[in-house]
Amino acid sequence: MFGNDKKPAPVPYLLKPGYILIPKRPTVISAVLGSCVSVCLYDRKRKASGINHYEFPMKEKSDPSTARYGNVATLALIKMMVDDGSRGGNMEAQIFGGAHNPAFSPKDIGKENIRVARHILGKKGIRIVSEDVGGEKGRKIVFDTGNNEIAVLKVDKLRKGDWFPYQDDR
Repeated sequence: MFGNDKKPAPVPYLLKPGYILIPKRPTVISAVLGSCVSVCLYDRKRKASGINHYEFPMKEKSDPSTARYGNVATLALIKMMVDDGSRGGNMEAQIFGGAHNPAFSPKDIGKENIRVARHILGKKGIRIVSEDVGGEKGRKIVFDTGNNEIAVLKVDKLRKGDWFPYQDDR
């Protein structure tokens, strides 16, 4: 559990669509993204991180206010980070996902998901330092909250085994 530096080893966690996580200790968070988007925030001063994973761009009036919607999930993530002690000027963002596969859907939901994240982060003055968005390939991201490093794996087809705990073809 502890390495040579006496810090706890990161804990693995799969973030499913419609959820937000701000871990209290170093965590390795995976998310599997097709048209979904994940916004990863990092407070450079506090060394604190948070991530969301949303499916749809905007909540409509009749929709419930859940983290399944980018406008709700991104604002909630920022608020949760601030409530936890972060300041906007110390935070930076990375955005992932938003693919569009015309074989599955004629509507490009991914493009709208990306637009919502960029708009809200810009409005809140949070700088986007990295992004891997759009295209036709799905992604699996692996976010190490202890050091703000994110690995991106791109695939033509999301497999059941991409989900944690890994199954079948892993």
